[in-house]
Amino acid sequence: MNLKERAKQLKTDIPAVFLSLKSKDTPIAAKILAVITVVYALSPIDLIPDFIPVLGYLDDIIILPALIALTIRLIPKDTFDKFRKEAEGMWQSGKPEKWYYAIPIVMIWLFVIWLIIKAFFF
Repeated sequence: MNLKERAKQLKTDIPAVFLSLKSKDTPIAAKILAVITVVYALSPIDLIPDFIPVLGYLDDIIILPALIALTIRLIPKDTFDKFRKEAEGMWQSGKPEKWYYAIPIVMIWLFVIWLIIKAFFF
């Protein structure tokens, strides 16, 4: 599988990792790592900011695919294949159809920003 095919595969793997969280067949360790992976994928704030030359895109190129690959290895193959097929239609238009799953992540980041502002100004 070349790099272009792997990048396309990420479009179905991220939602499939999210869908695997609901399965009883997914081990606890995989669920914990899946939560971390999905939160990191949906988070508007990167570990390394994108404005830093070269290093800024490192998390998009290395960290996120590594988290996804590790999570997939912890989920039983037949279980993940089922969710991968189910997730194929989730991003037909190039954007997630169920965008409202990102609302809790955005709310957490807004809360963190509010705490920082409160700490500095009040």
